[in-house]
Amino acid sequence: MNQNKIVVIGCGKVGMTYIYALVNQMNNVDEIIMIDIDKEKLEGERLDLCHTLQFTPNNITVKVGDYSDCNDAKIIVITAGIPQSENDRLKDLEANNVFYQDILAKINETDFNGILLIASNPLDVMTYLAYRYSNLPANQVIGTGTSLDSARLSYYMAESLGVSPKSIHAYVLGEHGASQFVAWSKANIAQQDINRFVSEEQKQALEEKTRNAAYEIIKRKGATYYGISMALQRITNAILKDEEIILPVSNYDKENDVYISTPCILGKNGVKERIYMDLTKEEEAKLTHSINVIKEAIQSVYKEK
Repeated sequence: MNQNKIVVIGCGKVGMTYIYALVNQMNNVDEIIMIDIDKEKLEGERLDLCHTLQFTPNNITVKVGDYSDCNDAKIIVITAGIPQSENDRLKDLEANNVFYQDILAKINETDFNGILLIASNPLDVMTYLAYRYSNLPANQVIGTGTSLDSARLSYYMAESLGVSPKSIHAYVLGEHGASQFVAWSKANIAQQDINRFVSEEQKQALEEKTRNAAYEIIKRKGATYYGISMALQRITNAILKDEEIILPVSNYDKENDVYISTPCILGKNGVKERIYMDLTKEEEAKLTHSINVIKEAIQSVYKEK
């Protein structure tokens, strides 16, 4: 039977919240495999999740597994890694690099040929490393990128303007980190110029609030996991349903040899197409800066063989 199997590697707060979102949302997932070091804890998580199935819209099988389960998986989601530092996503890069070399070596021993979806920080660097350490083409390796940042921006804008976040059309581009920026030149509300609603001063405040959102959450509760888990769930659905929806995810930029967030068409084979945005000169400069930040971080840990 051709099942839609999802393997989740790293079942901490992000991994388990993502799995819980999958169980509770309407989707095409048939089976979820959980992989983590603490098998005893995972069995407890599995039982707790299975006790919800009478109340959920899906009939999903949840199992504790190992890397052999990757063979016929449609998507492998990696959330494993050092928890994000309060002020810097790049701080724990070296340790996460070691994690990823080990994880991808184990995946490479299987017949996996699906989509690799990355949520570990520093996101763009880890997605690049996953691509380089895997046996997969670039279109099948995707990072959550600025999909969450764009959602945060929409929320803050909607909150200040008194409309639904779903009515805001604006992208955060570049790094999922400090060098990210908002493509204000392409932002709109109901096809109306964003400048009708938001002043330059308000734009700066919204951009800063979005950039620092994760740190504000971490400062108060220690970690962020609801937002990123729903972003993962949304990307998962786009892939499994072959939606060809456009989302700002971390994807491979061949010209610059980095992973960076730009709008992409997502479908069953991962990134179907990168969408070119006609940015202003100032925005292009910000994108170039973001690319350079990511490249420098990559070069600090990755040496091409």
